[in-house]
Amino acid sequence: MADLFDLDFVFVVGKGGTGKTTTSAAVALAAARRGKRVLVAMANAKERLSHLLEVEPIGTHNQRILPDIDAVNMTPRVALEEYGMMILKVRTLYKAIFENKLVSAFLRGTPGIEAWSMLGKAFFHTKETDETGRRRYDLVIFDAPATGHGLEMLRVPQVIVDVAPPGLLRREAADALALFRDPKRAGVLVATLPEDMPTNETIELHEALTKELRMPVSRIVVNGVVPVLFRDGERAAYEGLSGRLPHGSPLASLARAARVRSLRERTQQESILRLSQEIAVPRVELPLLFVPEFRRSAVESLSHAFG
Repeated sequence: MADLFDLDFVFVVGKGGTGKTTTSAAVALAAARRGKRVLVAMANAKERLSHLLEVEPIGTHNQRILPDIDAVNMTPRVALEEYGMMILKVRTLYKAIFENKLVSAFLRGTPGIEAWSMLGKAFFHTKETDETGRRRYDLVIFDAPATGHGLEMLRVPQVIVDVAPPGLLRREAADALALFRDPKRAGVLVATLPEDMPTNETIELHEALTKELRMPVSRIVVNGVVPVLFRDGERAAYEGLSGRLPHGSPLASLARAARVRSLRERTQQESILRLSQEIAVPRVELPLLFVPEFRRSAVESLSHAFG
């Protein structure tokens, strides 16, 4: 399996609330430490990245947020205009094509065109070069929408290849598909939590990604892993302790806390075991950090888990 930082394009997907943006930020910081020039592209998101990294709010155009890290929160309209300009190069040509009433009607009627405008813009940045001929970005990180919407977005290039007439749009979608399915150039990070429902959804998501979309999953990222306090043989005793204490015992609250923690550790252990049995790809476990406020220093700490 290719090293994560040798890839050109990384998707970060997962159920809402599993830490996709935290994962994207951590990978970006780790890549920048290695001298990579990084773009974090969000798809019309409720933007949290700026809060996590303590930078200015991130808008709809690429902006520098940290040394070697750019970010953008794409919207369909702005992304389509930028993408059109990128592939056509000349504004008069862009206006002649994309502002033509017939073309506009076709684009509005093309399934998934709004999703493609954002995905296509992010894809273009993998081949964009600067004035020296060097690629502008070594790594594009795509912070995808939550599972259902994210999968629909990832299906769009194949839909365009299947339904669009021969021409620029179909060629671009085909090129994107070739990249997204190449394990030497692209990969998917699936963010999850060590809990029952996220684990079930991660297993289903992995199957859809690999079997339906034929996209390589590079890592499973398990966020919020708590340190283990109790050994396997101790858990049953702690979980039943509160029921054996006399009414009004001063140890009652401590026993309840021990039960909650033991059950959480049990669920975590079972979830991680299921993931390892069902999904044969490397796993990154990010610890739950007990910090007053989760900001850049916390993300920097987690970023070292990626190298």
